[in-house]
Amino acid sequence: MPEFLELTVDKFTFKVATDRLYSPEGMWAKEESAQGAKQVRVGLSDFFQQRNGDVAFAEITEEGSELEVDDEIAVIETIKVDISLPSPLAGEIVEVNPAMEMEPEKINFDPYGDGWLAVVDPRDWEATSADLLTPEAYYDRVKVEAEEEVRKG
Repeated sequence: MPEFLELTVDKFTFKVATDRLYSPEGMWAKEESAQGAKQVRVGLSDFFQQRNGDVAFAEITEEGSELEVDDEIAVIETIKVDISLPSPLAGEIVEVNPAMEMEPEKINFDPYGDGWLAVVDPRDWEATSADLLTPEAYYDRVKVEAEEEVRKG
């Protein structure tokens, strides 16, 4: 179970898991090892999923697909919007979360756990990870964005 940085703005509480990196858009990337190889699990941050509403549909790019940074890794449909999600890294999708087909709402209920989207075999994780935000930097970004949204009303 990851540790979290927690932020409360107005009546909303957002969590940022401290065991992964983040894209500015709100995608997380968590390095894992599988059979001695590095793989990276990706998903949506708590702030991103709360900001965009309840997920009704999630379509993940299929296994075996090659991605570049910012290529579409998934499309989600919420009660508010349809969103194309940019990949935070380059590589090959080696696993898609099977729960997304029948239970896309797991993104809302457990964005850092069962609500993950895909596992990617990264092409150049060292270089890509250097371009992602630390949990603390993402937390600071969320704080600014959440406070701006509250001010806009």
